[in-house]
Amino acid sequence: MKIYTKTGDQGTTALFGGSRVHKHNARIESYGTVDELNSYIGMIRSQEIDEHTKNTLIKIQNKLFTVGSTLATAPEKAVLKSGKERLKIEKVNEAHIELLELEMDTMNEALPELTHFILPGGNTAVSYCHIARTVCRRAERRATLLNETEPIDPLVLKYLNRLSDYLFVLARKLSNDLNADEIQWLPEQLD
Repeated sequence: MKIYTKTGDQGTTALFGGSRVHKHNARIESYGTVDELNSYIGMIRSQEIDEHTKNTLIKIQNKLFTVGSTLATAPEKAVLKSGKERLKIEKVNEAHIELLELEMDTMNEALPELTHFILPGGNTAVSYCHIARTVCRRAERRATLLNETEPIDPLVLKYLNRLSDYLFVLARKLSNDLNADEIQWLPEQLD
């Protein structure tokens, strides 16, 4: 199978189900940003981190493919003429969100109390977490924009929201695990 199809040479691409849209369409922006996020999570997973975290990140990466597939399916193409759903994969559900919450709760138990904003950085793995967190926030913004014109599964929005929180807590956990400094943001006071 060839990777290049030449069908996008005029600035359009196909959604799951066959509809063609411009490559700058809000739906493409949404799942494209989720794809970017998935790549950054792969960079985190490629660092020297514990196996439990790596395994959790693999679960998240797999779920992000589900999120991307959901976003790549136009609502009018989501259900086939037979009445069956086009996507034959498990959708994002509350259990996936609860996993993120449980992971955050577990990580937070071992962390010092957060009293200030912290500056991103201190270690490469930690920095990748912060980059992934900000890309996740952008994916969430893109998805909410899409949702204004073409409603999407609310659990997708909830998952992206929770995932950005998870990535923040993971950055703090890795700072702790790797003995990286967490530098607090202390705004300069006006006289």
